[in-house]
Amino acid sequence: MKYTLQLFLILVSNFLVAQHHFESSDAISDCTGAVNILKVGDCRMQFSGKGGKTNDFETYNSLKDIPENNSLFCSFKATFNGRFTLKAKSTTKFRMIVFEGETIYPCEEIKKGSAEIKRIISKPFSEIGLDLVVSENTLYPIDLVAGKEIIICFIADSKVKDFIDVSFELEPVNYELQEASEGGKLLDLRTKENESSLTILIRDYETGKPIISNVTIIGLKQITASYQGSDFKFTATKSGKVLIQVDAEGYFFIDREEPVSAFTENEIVIWLEPLGQGKSMQIDEIEFSPGSSEFLVSAETKLRRLKDFLALNAGVNIEIQGHVHSNGEIHLMGKNYLKLGQKKFTNT
Repeated sequence: MKYTLQLFLILVSNFLVAQHHFESSDAISDCTGAVNILKVGDCRMQFSGKGGKTNDFETYNSLKDIPENNSLFCSFKATFNGRFTLKAKSTTKFRMIVFEGETIYPCEEIKKGSAEIKRIISKPFSEIGLDLVVSENTLYPIDLVAGKEIIICFIADSKVKDFIDVSFELEPVNYELQEASEGGKLLDLRTKENESSLTILIRDYETGKPIISNVTIIGLKQITASYQGSDFKFTATKSGKVLIQVDAEGYFFIDREEPVSAFTENEIVIWLEPLGQGKSMQIDEIEFSPGSSEFLVSAETKLRRLKDFLALNAGVNIEIQGHVHSNGEIHLMGKNYLKLGQKKFTNT
């Protein structure tokens, strides 16, 4: 007999932080002593074996379980509009947090708790990255405009002075990328300007405005890939079904399967629900092996999608409720309060 788990994500609250006095420090283990990465390419840095003079994370409730006992800060400023990626490797396991501020003093914003956590890998790995191909230890890239500075903090899992090798890349978008209406971005990948197209539009469910999102398309060979934007135009040379996976910060994710006809006009509008207190999302068909608490292999994809959501939205709190279905019966599994980005779901 199979048991099917139905998960409900309920947003408890937006992330709130207290103000805190800014204290400077020249140590590499503090944000104000961050290594300035002046150009793209390979870089070798070394953990200091200590946590620095100040606790840079103390105003972030979502980071309270990440000990800053051996941290290494570096900063990267974009010299042109581009997509920022990195690959980091060390002999010791480490974590990574990427912050982005709104002013020219991002470290002060971090101390006050007002800098945004753009990416977080809270589980230690010996290799970590930002890339279009997402995995357990790799998250989506970050689009940067010229002059934007981000702060990257690597945190070793032990008090060692090991080296960390990091490759920093900022790649200009090499396809036609135009401004769409109301702050969106149009990605036009048609082979000819006036030919019939598969159009995919990502919109805010409440405002109708374009949402710049990470979009993965699976199913038709010629367009199967990961993209970033709000409006997309493709040439579909074959008919078939496509799976469209959409992720955007501040929104519930969407996985949607759609039929596509070759050489005809196809328009698909995907509405994203913005996060808000009391809102919920339902995830169905997470199945267990008969008589066991082990997930079936078929549940792995949905659990990974849930994990990606947690990693992308590190600054809010959610409540998870589970209901088990068996022979028409529904059983409440209980409630578990999680802080986004702090805990991972694993397929055991």
